[in-house]
Amino acid sequence: MSITHELLVRLGLPADEGSAPPSPGRFPDGAHYRVEIPSVEGPASLDAVLREARRLDVPVTRVSQGSGVGLLTDGEITEMVGMAGDAGVELSLFARPCAGWDTSAMSRAPAGGGLAPAVRGQDQLVAVVDEIRRAAELGVRSVLIADLGVLSVFGRLRDSGELPADMQAKISVMLPIANPATAKVIAGLGADTLNLPTDLTLAQIGAIRSAVAQPLDIYVESPDNLGGFVRHYELPRLVELAAPVYAKFGLRNAPDIYPSGSHLEATSVALSIERVRRARLGLDLLARAGSTAVCSRAGAAGLALPVTG
Repeated sequence: MSITHELLVRLGLPADEGSAPPSPGRFPDGAHYRVEIPSVEGPASLDAVLREARRLDVPVTRVSQGSGVGLLTDGEITEMVGMAGDAGVELSLFARPCAGWDTSAMSRAPAGGGLAPAVRGQDQLVAVVDEIRRAAELGVRSVLIADLGVLSVFGRLRDSGELPADMQAKISVMLPIANPATAKVIAGLGADTLNLPTDLTLAQIGAIRSAVAQPLDIYVESPDNLGGFVRHYELPRLVELAAPVYAKFGLRNAPDIYPSGSHLEATSVALSIERVRRARLGLDLLARAGSTAVCSRAGAAGLALPVTG
């Protein structure tokens, strides 16, 4: 195995997982970590997150949405852009459609779940790119991407000036980045932040960190359909070895509301408020553990802040 290890090191990959050392990486503002609240599905949920964050003194710097650009009206997106922009918070909307929401039989088959987040066919590719462009025109500067081809197209359009130069690709947890080699490929295609699978060990996360410089997005608590893990107790070590890292506070024991809409708005708002409280619990745990890690505040350098006006 020593020969294989040497070959991997020459390729810029770690020899093994070993004991992950503290990461020297930081966000542009010098912070080790940032707080992200996922599944913020519309203006009412975003307003609830921002209000609860102020009440509990939680420095939320990014919110993400999962139902997709196409399930928000222009007015709703504009309203969210305004709220997030005023608060200095990054707003990231999902770039859909995908096979799992289409007529794909394979994505519903016992062994076909891996196809569900993929863009199925050229017509869907056109639709996803249209939604990314629509989001950009409305001031959004961050989109979630779950398909390799879409990521490649995104990167090329950004490089050519067809998309804003400051627009960022946030990789969805649905595009599995489970090892350092995959992380390097995704980063090379233009990804700005990498969302890792929810069940990776700290050592596995540390190995990925050693291979890429991009911020990692990691669920501290994940919803049931992504494993339902409550890993708050690992947060001090996670921040130490994965910096720069977005600590994502999902919610176990909560209903799946994708795709969301006005019929689920009350539930979405309630879940959003609880996610902020979970983040407060995580920050309190960090303090009790004696962590000196620095957390970004609103408006920090490097955030893909929405553009208003």
